[in-house]
Amino acid sequence: MVYAVVRAGGRQEKVEVGTIVTMDRIKADKDGNVQLIPVLLVDGDKITSDAKSLAKVTVTAEVLNDLRGPKIVIQKFKNKTGYKKRQGHRQELTRVKITGIK
Repeated sequence: MVYAVVRAGGRQEKVEVGTIVTMDRIKADKDGNVQLIPVLLVDGDKITSDAKSLAKVTVTAEVLNDLRGPKIVIQKFKNKTGYKKRQGHRQELTRVKITGIK
């Protein structure tokens, strides 16, 4: 069983070939593919975490679609001063499918 832990946006995700991952918005090349940076590689019983060895490893993914996350409402309120502020946010996301770990 081969899997890798990759840096995806500000987080790390455990991925295998065929895994669909939703991460922060990333820009794909003209073919719709993207390269992810591996942090750890597990190949059967062999675990690789050395930076020099991981430089040779490539994790490729195909961009499925761009989407936006759920609406988050930010509210600020200060008692007795009449201060109220309401703000919304929707995170820009990308859904990718892992196509290869080499």
